[in-house]
Amino acid sequence: MSAKLLPKGLEHDRRWMLIDRENKFMTQRVYPGMALFKLSFDSINFTIRYSGEMIDLPFQCGTEIIPAQVWDDTVEVCEVSKFHSTWFSERLGMACRLVSFPENNSRLINPNYATHGEQVSLADGYPLLVIGQSSLDDLNRRMQVPLPMNRFRPNIVFTGGEPYEEDKWRNFKIGNCRFTGVKPCSRCVLTTVDQDTGVSGIEPLATLAIYRKVENKVYFGQNLIPVSLGEIAEGDNIILE
Repeated sequence: MSAKLLPKGLEHDRRWMLIDRENKFMTQRVYPGMALFKLSFDSINFTIRYSGEMIDLPFQCGTEIIPAQVWDDTVEVCEVSKFHSTWFSERLGMACRLVSFPENNSRLINPNYATHGEQVSLADGYPLLVIGQSSLDDLNRRMQVPLPMNRFRPNIVFTGGEPYEEDKWRNFKIGNCRFTGVKPCSRCVLTTVDQDTGVSGIEPLATLAIYRKVENKVYFGQNLIPVSLGEIAEGDNIILE
């Protein structure tokens, strides 16, 4: 398995979102039932499944430009189609639109952490997130019920090494692609949503707050920006510089 690395992150990753009537982004923080939309991927499109139903999502975007809000940013997005928007609206029980973020549209990362005016897609703030399997294993040893990695939505998961060593990574390579670690990732209530049921709880934030809390924020994983582009693949070695 491999993926192309583009300036805003992995190809096709976090390039679509749902927006509400006010053109504001929708997430599982407010609408945990969104977890029940399941995606699979092939070379042509995504397939979205929901409660036994399915719909294809093409990679091409529409043409109508819509200004939408993602946190404090206003971005230009395009509605995929009226059909797709209606399909999601009916299943969520509220009016919404499915939109895509064209690759050439602009959205800068936080300038305090940028090195060369880097861009981000519709992710919270940065193009990529890396988490070590050892970090999750350490967390799960502290919990009564272990959690899967999908609670944290990383782009890159690596094996080996010490728990939380990614916190200190700065410059490194995966395969032939170079990356810079810019800041540890602060975590929110989205991590408490069970991705199988769409039901939220208190974990893992309750446990993480015991030992991973700094200045009232809980951290797990490291945000990255790509330095060189290309392709990364499962099984690539990581070389710290």
